Amino acid sequence: MGIKLRLIVMNFLEFFVWGSWLISMGGYMFVTLHFKGTQVGDIYGRMGIASLFAPGVMGFLADRYISAQKLLGICHLLAAGCLIWASRVTDFETLKTIMLFNAIFYMPTIALNNTVSYIVLEKRGFDIVKIFPPIRVWGTVGFIAAMWTVDLGGWTLSHLQLYVSAGSGILLGLYAFTIPDCPPAQTKDKKSLASSIGLDAFVLFKTERMAVFFIFSMFLGGALQITNAFGLPFLNDFSQHYADTFAVKHPNLLTSVSQISETLFILTIPFFLGKFGIKRVMLMSIFAWVFRFGLFAIGNPGSGFIFLLLSMIVYGMAFDFFNISGSLFIEREAPITIRASAQGLFMIMTNGIGAWLGTLGAGWVVDHFTTGGVKDWTSIWFVFSGYALVLGLVFPLVFKYKHVPQTGQPVYH
Repeated sequence: MGIKLRLIVMNFLEFFVWGSWLISMGGYMFVTLHFKGTQVGDIYGRMGIASLFAPGVMGFLADRYISAQKLLGICHLLAAGCLIWASRVTDFETLKTIMLFNAIFYMPTIALNNTVSYIVLEKRGFDIVKIFPPIRVWGTVGFIAAMWTVDLGGWTLSHLQLYVSAGSGILLGLYAFTIPDCPPAQTKDKKSLASSIGLDAFVLFKTERMAVFFIFSMFLGGALQITNAFGLPFLNDFSQHYADTFAVKHPNLLTSVSQISETLFILTIPFFLGKFGIKRVMLMSIFAWVFRFGLFAIGNPGSGFIFLLLSMIVYGMAFDFFNISGSLFIEREAPITIRASAQGLFMIMTNGIGAWLGTLGAGWVVDHFTTGGVKDWTSIWFVFSGYALVLGLVFPLVFKYKHVPQTGQPVYH
């Protein structure tokens, strides 16, 4: 098996592990375990807490003490063990603790997966910028394949989805040990733990435009996990009146359109950034979130199915134009000496603080609009849409940036 094919398999499994439960576990917790909205949000928020420190700590270990592919394998095996344990637990307090440990071990593997791919390709003389994206896209394919597997297996509301994830995690954990060695770099100039976690980059808050960017990144990060946690419970609640519809019978298949859209919108980012600049692209992302939530509010699996489908499609713009474009903006604007730390800070603000606070707040909103066990999803989604709308109205007023399409160079005012 050629090295590129081996890396494709690794990237496929990396996101198959996550896709097996990330979208469907909310439905399992609501319908099967009968958790409250705040409890579901709290468990999804464990990923945000882990993202505050775990990727940096594991990156620090890979930089100094242990080969990256070995650490990748160890993390996946430990995360899989947590999921097997979680599959046998039905009480909230125990489950949230287990899922925190799962997140501590799994979340760093996303960066480790990239690191291993970069090192292996670089050692063989490949152009990483040219070769890696076609390899990485198989990660999204793996995520979609996992969603389809769980859906067609009838496990969206079952603990068996955790076994699917754990099984693929064990397979990847063992497979990682067969990847060519990626030892710690032999250099005297090694990053400190604080630098690895991204703390060095907090100096960027001294610059107004960067401070505004990171603060809004945190607010937008709050939107990232909302539909992951509550999208499937929302569709499941239509089962009484729309039991025979596609959206209710195959919610994961419908939701996978979001990931398909994501792969397509990634390809448009260079055009939109060059044409409109980061400020307008971020604004497009914010208003895409307005439509993402608003279309859910007016949609249903029957006559309103088109609105659900449009919500899935617009997700690609909402996610990519924020996450990918924001990362590219930081790559350009941060001083080269703290560029890696700045990317770490971006992850802390979005997938860490933002996602954690967002899921907790979203859980409170869901519970607030729940009466006698019945959720007023229309009001819930309109609240989320209104939240994004406020961000969209304030952002262009406070983020000082002007794009010059002719040169592609930014001008600040």
